[in-house]
Amino acid sequence: IPEDQADKLLLASWGLPKAVLEKYHSLGVVQMFEWQAECLMLGQVLEGKNLVYSAPTSAGKTLVAELLILKRVLETRKKALLILPFVSVAKEKKCYLQ
Repeated sequence: IPEDQADKLLLASWGLPKAVLEKYHSLGVVQMFEWQAECLMLGQVLEGKNLVYSAPTSAGKTLVAELLILKRVLETRKKALLILPFVSVAKEKKCYLQ
């Protein structure tokens, strides 16, 4: 990320509602990794274009997906479908995203 866009690492820079930021902050998530911010800044991803990305387990892929989904749902007032690989992960995300 160029130095003049270093603020993009902070979740607060992405226009999320205060309640969403507070939830992430309560879980210790205040900023992203550089690669996560780069994903969000690619092309027209924030306008709904496709994004394919890959990272190791526990690297933070889900945060990128959550932020994309949250922004689109809040901005378009449409529903989103999040598909997860395991029931346990789905239950965890259900509680987390409520």
